[in-house]
Amino acid sequence: MSAHLLAVDQAPSIGFRRYIVSATTPFLPADLLDLRRDAPGVVAKRVPGYAQEYQQRGWRMLPGIDRVYVNERARKELGWRPKYDFNYVLDRLRSGDDPRSALSRAVGAKGYHGRKFATGPYPSV
Repeated sequence: MSAHLLAVDQAPSIGFRRYIVSATTPFLPADLLDLRRDAPGVVAKRVPGYAQEYQQRGWRMLPGIDRVYVNERARKELGWRPKYDFNYVLDRLRSGDDPRSALSRAVGAKGYHGRKFATGPYPSV
């Protein structure tokens, strides 16, 4: 069940709370400092095989990740179990399936910039 429906069901007993509703991170608190300096190394440690999938597609992992969203409270208090995470996407890529969710496919790409960039819809870093 989706987190918002679980929250509605449980609102009378838990009251108002804020939750992070996103994919479960593969990272541990001990990874945070290294994520800023060497994201590819940390991701390789936590998600073996990701680099091969990226390499096959000509993708690069960001050199550093400056924030990690943790959905632990939503999972613990609401009993929510997210369907999508990094491993889910990699599994879909490995099997040749579209890695996007049905909602993502329905919404499509929505540009945030009034102009196009040579590297795509967003300016490259």
